[in-house]
Amino acid sequence: MAKEAIDTRHYDVIVAPHITEKATLASEHNAVVFKVAESATKPQIKAAVEALFGVKVLSVNTLTQKGKTKRWKGKPYRRSDVKKAVVRLAEGQSIDITSGI
Repeated sequence: MAKEAIDTRHYDVIVAPHITEKATLASEHNAVVFKVAESATKPQIKAAVEALFGVKVLSVNTLTQKGKTKRWKGKPYRRSDVKKAVVRLAEGQSIDITSGI
């Protein structure tokens, strides 16, 4: 896939890979977890992953992690909400999230 054919809007949909212990366990089942834009829809996420990484996406599950209330120097503040997408890939395909796009 040519780099010129990639729409720049795809870079606005996928924010970053989400690397946790749980996400690493999901990668054993052909799933990759990404932080995505709050306004991103499942078809947009699927199109962005297929275009940016050149893989076949079987399904996309999304969730919104609500921000925690924390304290710093006695003053409370609230972390931002984060939308995550669990992207299941076709059998035999993988994404190396440690390398950049």
